[in-house]
Amino acid sequence: MEYNPLGRSGLIVSDLCLGTMIFGEDSGRSTPPDEATSIIHRFLDAGGNHIDTANVYADGRSEEIVGAAIQDRREEVVVATKVRFPRGEGPNAQGLSRQHIMQAVHQSLRRLQTDWIDLLYMHCWDPVTPLDESLRAFDDLVQQGKVRYIGVSNFKAWQLMKALGLCERQGWARFIAGQYQYSLIKRDIEYEFLDLCTTEGIGLTPWSPLGGGFLSGKYTPGERPTDPEEAGRIAMMGEEAEEAWHRRNTRRNWDVLEAVDAVAQERGATQAQIAIAWLRAQDSVSSVLLGVRTMEQLEENLGAASIDLTEEEQSRLDEASALPELYPYRFIEAYGARDVAAFGD
Repeated sequence: MEYNPLGRSGLIVSDLCLGTMIFGEDSGRSTPPDEATSIIHRFLDAGGNHIDTANVYADGRSEEIVGAAIQDRREEVVVATKVRFPRGEGPNAQGLSRQHIMQAVHQSLRRLQTDWIDLLYMHCWDPVTPLDESLRAFDDLVQQGKVRYIGVSNFKAWQLMKALGLCERQGWARFIAGQYQYSLIKRDIEYEFLDLCTTEGIGLTPWSPLGGGFLSGKYTPGERPTDPEEAGRIAMMGEEAEEAWHRRNTRRNWDVLEAVDAVAQERGATQAQIAIAWLRAQDSVSSVLLGVRTMEQLEENLGAASIDLTEEEQSRLDEASALPELYPYRFIEAYGARDVAAFGD
């Protein structure tokens, strides 16, 4: 396991992060509490120190499982959780209002059996609450010692930049981490967020590095998976979901998987390991979330920690998964370059 500063901060995290979304979930894809606890302990024993959960995962049971599993090792673990989505009935049981943030954090602290949250994310943009209200509440939690660092997820680029500007002007705690969907088959954030995060000191912590399991190589073109035990997340997702089958079953994605498989065979690795290794190699990425369901999947994913792709391998994967050209990005790249050295002394 390797370690990186999380964004422009002194917080050091393992470059693999254990995601716990389905731990304790009431579904066919769930990881039962006992197995989830064993997975957490194995991840820590392998050198991982970064565990990600959220107050809505498995209706709060994910936080409970994580909290109980790390009681004897709390100080060595960087625990990330999130707030934004509904956690009860009534209009104030969701969003990024001061009311909901404070209530949700107190509930998360109880479930996690801890006095502090290492990293608290805004889980999604809230179109109702004024942004300065949300940011001030986050800053107050940092000042109180209940939260140590803050992060952002599922904001647009302009929304994130506006938040950073408000924090700079007011002297509030600043985002150090950004959690976004990012993989070889979902590179959309490269249009805006890679430059933004690099220049503003935000470490990316990508979720769904395997595209909901697609890059594991267990699917067949045109055959939609239906068994959650075998097919995992894609089989459970509705048509509107980010990882829905119709968003994965495209010619481009099968071409990407073919390229991943070729590198994997040459390396004597699995497709999943190569897909995760590609993300580890991205300069803007601090820690990659592993969305494992079983101990076997964890062991396979941990193998990615020892794979450093060559430039040639990265180029092959980059080319196979290249994004479509879009305006104004293509225009800026083609016509907007300037060479300061050309001006002379």
